[in-house]
Amino acid sequence: MRISFNLLSEKFGDLIRKRDVTQNIELDGEYREIKTDNAHGISHIGARNNNEDTLLILKLPDAYLLAVADGLGGHNAGEVASQIAVDTLKEVFEREYTKGMSEGEVKTLLRKAHELAHRRIKENAVGEREGMGTTLVTAFVRDGKTIIANTGDSRAYLLRGGKIAAKTKDHSFVQEMLDRGEIMEEEARRHPLRNIITKALGIDFGVDLYGWELRERDVLLLSTDGLHDYVDEGRIAEIVSQGKSSEEIVRRLIEEALPVTKDNVTVVVWKE
Repeated sequence: MRISFNLLSEKFGDLIRKRDVTQNIELDGEYREIKTDNAHGISHIGARNNNEDTLLILKLPDAYLLAVADGLGGHNAGEVASQIAVDTLKEVFEREYTKGMSEGEVKTLLRKAHELAHRRIKENAVGEREGMGTTLVTAFVRDGKTIIANTGDSRAYLLRGGKIAAKTKDHSFVQEMLDRGEIMEEEARRHPLRNIITKALGIDFGVDLYGWELRERDVLLLSTDGLHDYVDEGRIAEIVSQGKSSEEIVRRLIEEALPVTKDNVTVVVWKE
């Protein structure tokens, strides 16, 4: 469960699924799965009573758009916020992205989608939904490059040769402590304040953009904190290096997280 800094201020076979054949999606209240040629994603309820995570894998004319979002807020508002974020992202790219669009134009579109999602969530944050928000990490993948847009503490990882070659930086209180040298990296994952985030769509807007080169056999991983707060990054890298396909990697990461996580778990993997 995510906590805004400003507001502070099992198994697969056991689940009954509905299937959307047109988009190759399996979903119910506990479990969502999206399958494409190069990317695979699963969102699992994990240790929570409801799933406030949402995921997206969208095939564009010459690219992939990937995203995970982790909602925050009571009365099921978190799942509303995360769904608004992903739906808005999908809408913006389906409406405005054109084949061959420049990297600068893609970055502008990513920022626009995050900003529009922020405004829509704020507009809908009334009554029992007051204070709702969500993280959102988005990856645009095309021609050996990825552009990442990140708000909050869901993450994107670039894994290469069994190691983490790059990752996004969390918008979190603990990350700020790390940046100031007040705690060490190994302390951050278990820190009692690790759930306090400093940026979230619908709460306090901010987005960081990254550009990473993709080499042959690289793996791009997006996850909510139900994975990376509970499974050591070394173990994540090991599982990724052993996986032969995006689907195998996702399933093994979910299976690794479920016995130890105290949250929802969402993982999206892109592999050439």
